[in-house]
Amino acid sequence: MEFKDLKLNEQGLIPVVAQDYLSNEVLMVAYMNEEAYNKTRETKKVHYFSRSRNELWFKGETSGHVQYLKSMLIDCDNDTLVVKIKQEGAACHTGEFSCFYREILTVDDINEVKNIVNSRVLQEVYQVALDRKVNPKEGSYTNYLFDKGIDKILKKIGEEAAEVIIGAKNDGPNEIIYEISDLLYHLTVLLVEKETNWEEIFKELGKRR
Repeated sequence: MEFKDLKLNEQGLIPVVAQDYLSNEVLMVAYMNEEAYNKTRETKKVHYFSRSRNELWFKGETSGHVQYLKSMLIDCDNDTLVVKIKQEGAACHTGEFSCFYREILTVDDINEVKNIVNSRVLQEVYQVALDRKVNPKEGSYTNYLFDKGIDKILKKIGEEAAEVIIGAKNDGPNEIIYEISDLLYHLTVLLVEKETNWEEIFKELGKRR
């Protein structure tokens, strides 16, 4: 779709909602002009139009917090874009991952599950494990596993998988929740050890839908 086919506001801009491409978490809202729209499509790195500076804004040019384009969607009225992105660092200038980090209203018990059941949790655990690999910390269990090597990591995965099976035979979900969490943690350590990541796993799973 060409920029001329979009419905623009009075300033010749279109609002853009940026979402994490794995979790769908909304990270920020900004605007694009024609140059930003075309640059984004051309480079696959998100560009916006800065209304305060009145100029093209390559997100991450100075901060390094680049947004890598994964897909671009248009709404039914052709007047709002959604860019699904891989965010390096933080989307917000405050250092928060998302600009929408301040809650002003909560309905019912949403806080109990908010930001828990999504892929970001696995990504964050992965980043901690990767940091332990690069910057060892004394007394860290993760570093203990890395120090012992691949055989120890695989042994633990086997043990945790067996505990998942045992837990599944017991009544209620609590035990299996705990055991699957243990298994996912040790699988994360294995991914770091084998120099791959959860993103590659998600891609492979996506082929099996």
